[in-house]
Amino acid sequence: MVAVTPPAANAVHLVDSSLYVFRAWHGTPIDASDEDGWPVNAVHGFARFLCELIERTRAERLALAFDEALDSCFRNAIYPAYKAHRDPAPEELKRQFAHCKALGEAMGLPVLAHVEYEADDLIGTAAAQARRDGHAVVIVSADKDMAQLLDEGDWQWDFARNERWDCAGVKPRYGIHAHQVADYLGLTGDASDNIPGVPGVGPKTAATLLAIYGSMDALLDKLDEVPLLKLRGAAQHAVRLREHRESALLSRRLATIVRDAPLPGDFDAARRRAPDSDAIDRLCERLRIGPMTRRRLQDAARMPT
Repeated sequence: MVAVTPPAANAVHLVDSSLYVFRAWHGTPIDASDEDGWPVNAVHGFARFLCELIERTRAERLALAFDEALDSCFRNAIYPAYKAHRDPAPEELKRQFAHCKALGEAMGLPVLAHVEYEADDLIGTAAAQARRDGHAVVIVSADKDMAQLLDEGDWQWDFARNERWDCAGVKPRYGIHAHQVADYLGLTGDASDNIPGVPGVGPKTAATLLAIYGSMDALLDKLDEVPLLKLRGAAQHAVRLREHRESALLSRRLATIVRDAPLPGDFDAARRRAPDSDAIDRLCERLRIGPMTRRRLQDAARMPT
């Protein structure tokens, strides 16, 4: 892994918050409850994550993106089976998502959520706006799909592993270039999101074909050449690609992160706002967040100085 220099504090940090809420849900012991007796392990873990993130970055611009478009995402209208295999979030977790969003808002952090767009789309749109305003972008997420958003000067940060990579680092990491990620998923599919792809085309084959042709469009335009490639099963792959052409195109559309989702009118490239200290205290009291984390939240909310 190539070492990289951490970005400047004035970069726009865009956090794939749902990922870190889920990690806290699964990784934080359920040993506390709110005033109504509901578990608060996820929000406790997310609060500590937020404190550490802000303490380490002292970021002046930092936004939290949440998934709210469960079965109402525009992708479900295109392909009803999209993510349909996933069990709905339990009520215990839904309540904690709401608390995490409220905590971010109390801390003065822009919170992004939309009933038709996923967190990825909101991050993609916010990143595009930030670049237009002259800011570098840091995407705080371990999700490989996010790599398609990286342009020159951008970074992706797997916070838990403290690994960062830029646009040029996508190829050695995943075997494809950043601009090929959606094409790659169009070919391989994505079982976690129920994206079908092309049956029989796996990661190595997809990466090889994209290395040769550069894009899915060029590949589909030259399927007559594929059987001639020095690639194991080349003739069969050509048949599969021809038979499942529409599936590949649909899958790429589902895997493509949009960059024109609605953002709040006052988003201002994720500039942090003045925190509401009283609201933070009220939330901490209600959620039974201890005094040490409460002080860290208050201090983090006042950063940068």
